[in-house]
Amino acid sequence: MSASRPSTPPTGWIKQVVMHIKRLINGELTHLLTVNRSRRPWHMPIIAAIAISFPVFVGAYFGDLPSGIKASLGAMVILNLPFTGSLPHRLVTVMSWGFAMSLCFALGLIAQQIPIVRLPVFTLIAFGIVVFGRHYRQPPPAGLFIMMASAIALFIPLPLTQILPATGLVMLGSGFALVMGLLYSLFLLITRETVPAPIYTYEPDTISESIIVAGFVSLALLIAVMLEMSNPYWAAVSCFIIIQGIHLRTMWIKQLHRLLGTLIGVVLAGWMLSWGLPIWGVAVAILAMMLCIESLVDRHYGMAVIFITPLTLFIAEYGSGLPLSTHVYQEVMRARLLDTALGCMVGLSGGVVMHSTNLRVPLRRIEKWLLTRFS
Repeated sequence: MSASRPSTPPTGWIKQVVMHIKRLINGELTHLLTVNRSRRPWHMPIIAAIAISFPVFVGAYFGDLPSGIKASLGAMVILNLPFTGSLPHRLVTVMSWGFAMSLCFALGLIAQQIPIVRLPVFTLIAFGIVVFGRHYRQPPPAGLFIMMASAIALFIPLPLTQILPATGLVMLGSGFALVMGLLYSLFLLITRETVPAPIYTYEPDTISESIIVAGFVSLALLIAVMLEMSNPYWAAVSCFIIIQGIHLRTMWIKQLHRLLGTLIGVVLAGWMLSWGLPIWGVAVAILAMMLCIESLVDRHYGMAVIFITPLTLFIAEYGSGLPLSTHVYQEVMRARLLDTALGCMVGLSGGVVMHSTNLRVPLRRIEKWLLTRFS
């Protein structure tokens, strides 16, 4: 009796699976490495970098770098300047974001005095920022720096008597950004054809998605506080960088952009902090990082996040007024790596939840009830 020949596994479907995996990997790598053409005027990054870094240079000149950085927080509303519509439309947009920046920063400072209300106040602030940014279709970084300002205000050591002066500095920076926005808008309206402003209408899932984003950003902050991390706001900032813009129409590759960019940015920030820059060097570094961010943000968001991360670290650490020696910055970077890892994990979890139909159904019911009740 002859021995039966061993059966050979079919190779056709294996080749198909391998080819499918290769096409998937190539497609994802293409999306990851593609650098898009900028749709903004080439001089916008220069204007934004000047508007945001000028208060820092003023603070360096007077030997008060923390005050200059607080004012630069307010000046960041120049990033929300629209390129469409009439002059009043553009200025009102910047003024609205400037008011939101000052209000959120002040609320954060006030809530700092009563620790039990920190989380509820931050959750309301995050929800308002996300709804506001999504309704007016703000491109990245949208409300990132406003949310960051409120989160920092919750934890920076500031006595009650200094709340008004600190808020005034932020408002002063917003006013300077408004003046820069006026001059730049006049230049654009004179040299370019005016494009009508979009008609803002309510998009479905705006409220439900904003609830998810605000909930997970607040969760990241809560976990960081419970773990007694040194500066828990950085976990919330990292989570917001990861989760902002996630919705059913967004490809997962953008989340990989944010995750890799954030982690690489932390390493870059550690290297830059090790330089031990003087106050003028800090001002120049903020100017250079703003130029890089605004030049890259609509070309490749992941590369822009690489510089957003050290920028936010510079603002948070140098804005606190505490000296950064060699051993101090090493401790800061270790803490930031943990905060960033925590924020990234919570942010990615939020992305998974955002794609969950089981959660969206009850949230859509709440959204429908709210729109029906208050329309």
